[in-house]
Amino acid sequence: MPHPLGNRPSKVIAVHLNFPSRAKERGRIPAEPSYFLKPPSSLAGTGDPLTRPAGCELMTFEGEIALVVGERAHRVTPDEAWRHVAWVTAANDAGVHDLRYADRGSNLRSKGSDGFTPIGPRLLDAREVDPTALRVRTWVNGQVVQDDTTDTLLFPFATLIADLSRLATLEPGDVILTGTPAGASVAAPGDVVEVEVTDGSRSTGRLSNTVAESGEPLADWGAMPRVDDAVRADAWGPSHRPEPALDAATAEALRGLSTATLSSQMRKRGLQHMSIDGVHPAAPGATMVGTAHTLRYLPLREDLFKVRGGGMNAQKRAVEELRPGQILVMDARRDGSSGTIGDILALRAQKRGAAGVVTDGGLRDSTAVAALGLPVFHAGAHPAVLGRRHVPWDTGVPIACGGALVQPGDVLVGDADGVVVLPPDLVADLVADSIEQEAQERFIAERVAEGEPIDGLYPLGPRWRPVYEDWRREGR
Repeated sequence: MPHPLGNRPSKVIAVHLNFPSRAKERGRIPAEPSYFLKPPSSLAGTGDPLTRPAGCELMTFEGEIALVVGERAHRVTPDEAWRHVAWVTAANDAGVHDLRYADRGSNLRSKGSDGFTPIGPRLLDAREVDPTALRVRTWVNGQVVQDDTTDTLLFPFATLIADLSRLATLEPGDVILTGTPAGASVAAPGDVVEVEVTDGSRSTGRLSNTVAESGEPLADWGAMPRVDDAVRADAWGPSHRPEPALDAATAEALRGLSTATLSSQMRKRGLQHMSIDGVHPAAPGATMVGTAHTLRYLPLREDLFKVRGGGMNAQKRAVEELRPGQILVMDARRDGSSGTIGDILALRAQKRGAAGVVTDGGLRDSTAVAALGLPVFHAGAHPAVLGRRHVPWDTGVPIACGGALVQPGDVLVGDADGVVVLPPDLVADLVADSIEQEAQERFIAERVAEGEPIDGLYPLGPRWRPVYEDWRREGR
């Protein structure tokens, strides 16, 4: 389907970073906007395929708000800028990361292919919308993956127009892609990507495009697709970035150790505050080993909950970002008077391969969660929904959970005594020393059971040391 502009514009300009949520994903906040150009030939409409070039694997989508210039703009001020915009619509700033290396910065080949800038399907009159009150959402196969609003942009739309017009004249019909929020990622052939822009009462409708595989080989007289783990991580986003992980042997060793022993060993190393206090397992006997993926809640503020609590909020993103072997660790400020996770999200975490969940807040649907078989440690059961006490704020950041500082990638171990946090760089030594400590404690327990007094035995003294060493050599 033709794009809704009719005539081809003189240029399509895209902003690198503008939504704070995306800037956080990228790990930098720019001091001023930066841009790249997309060829007008990249424009397409709803229903047109997003064709992934042969040999590429990383077809990415970026739901965006597109501005269409209506009146020539040359050296306009921010106060004058918005009247130069005629239309607002939805856009998908698509691309292939496999070719980014070839034109680093300009993105010409990676984002400039025919059909890589679908827009539409309807145009909203810019005079009838508030540019600070727009919402952009993206769906992949019916699931919301991006959801953000324009009230917190790094660079308001008027700033972009004024900035661009200082040196380049904006002509009627020119398109400005204003940046994508968090959640942009990779789509595969067959995936349906939809983008919609609304202002609460008006909608562009859903811009819908299906990813297709090119049936023609890519000629080899130019740059060819090239990827590695770093490129894949960049394309997929935070949910696929490498995290500190446990090897199978270390994880198995930790499963055989108690939190009491690990806590003792950390105390010997001067680490006194490594337990997540006030949490207990939803199911008796549950044990847990994994690496931390973090979620932070902030105190409820109704106006901010309206902005950050709906749609694909940080709580839901945290669950969808989980990788096998990770533990979702939540900072709810030790306020258990509202649920921070319930049975549906706990089930989704389990399906994502999570090794467990820890929250110093409340747990909803506690009986159903306990029945899942997923280790969940919480501060108490509570029936209230999320919006009673908390605003889900951000993921993948250092948090305080039950009085302990938890960083993404920290190792967590949980059992009936509670949950302890282990620094990843100390795990190997902690395991070795904990195995030795528990062996000594087994030996001591056997002697006490035989009637021996604890003086000189517990802790192990010089008189018992040779006996213990013989006991160990016997394979005990």
